[in-house]
Amino acid sequence: MNKFSSGLKAITGVMIIIIFAMLPSSIIFPQEDLSLSIIPLYSTWQIQGVLLTSLLCGPQIGTISAISYLIIGLFYLPVFHGGGSVGYILTHEFGYLLGLIPAAWICGCLAKQNSKANLINYSFYTGFSLCIVHFIGIIFLIIGKTLGIWVDNLFDLILINTFIPFPTQLLLCISISLFSILLRRILIVK
Repeated sequence: MNKFSSGLKAITGVMIIIIFAMLPSSIIFPQEDLSLSIIPLYSTWQIQGVLLTSLLCGPQIGTISAISYLIIGLFYLPVFHGGGSVGYILTHEFGYLLGLIPAAWICGCLAKQNSKANLINYSFYTGFSLCIVHFIGIIFLIIGKTLGIWVDNLFDLILINTFIPFPTQLLLCISISLFSILLRRILIVK
């Protein structure tokens, strides 16, 4: 029964990641005429989907979900921000996707070690895990640039893939931390 439960959690985790990856981030402002003004931000919720899964289900399920998400995106469905397929390995975003695996593990381990779920702790765990994603992504960019895979300037690649989306992603980490605490209380997750 425990293996069934773990498998179900992993499938749920993958679904959360896929659904969150489809969510664009934006700021919505109400206008005087009751319409909404939407300012799109340079990020999706896919990283936060992985971190939410890790916070709620632990390091093993979070990591399995992240790996499954990568496999689905590489071989089955275009679930990544820029699509999918095996050719995605040669894009400058792929290193950031690889970073989801250790980030999921570390975020889940940190949350599991400290059983007291509060916004400060969870925001630190998700923020630290986000830094891991970007660190691995930057390493991948450096390797790709060194091997001549990309003709773009390395600084421009890092600017576009790390420095521009990072503040938005950090804010999303705080919101996902709050959301996970609420879900833990509603679902009575231990």
